Amino acid sequence: MATEILFYLSNFIVMPFWALMIFAPHWSWTKRMMASLWIVVPSAVLYLGMVAPNLIYIFASLASRPTAAGVAALMSDPVAATISWAHFLAIDLFVGRWIYLDSRERNLTAWIISPILFIAYNFSPIGLLFYLAARYLSGRR
Repeated sequence: MATEILFYLSNFIVMPFWALMIFAPHWSWTKRMMASLWIVVPSAVLYLGMVAPNLIYIFASLASRPTAAGVAALMSDPVAATISWAHFLAIDLFVGRWIYLDSRERNLTAWIISPILFIAYNFSPIGLLFYLAARYLSGRR
């Protein structure tokens, strides 16, 4: 039960920031919030709070089985899966924030960046690649 609550909390913490970057990129509050690195702190603190009491278990599991099968076995544990999910969300928000800020600095249109941010929210590495391509192409004009 507590694991499910932490899972939903990890989502709830990041969603407002993604919504602002995607749907209200030019709003003054969005610009003000994204200018601060503090937006990623709640996710990082939640992650730390979940990892700290489980650090020995996680480390021992990965150190003893550093294989795809070992990681898959670890992910079958709801606590480990929730910790991993919180990790993904925290890092994804950091990447999304960078995309947002860098695109604003380069005056890239929100019509292109908002869909890329949506992709980054769901598939961060792919969104990052799309953004880097858009950034490169915009510099060639």
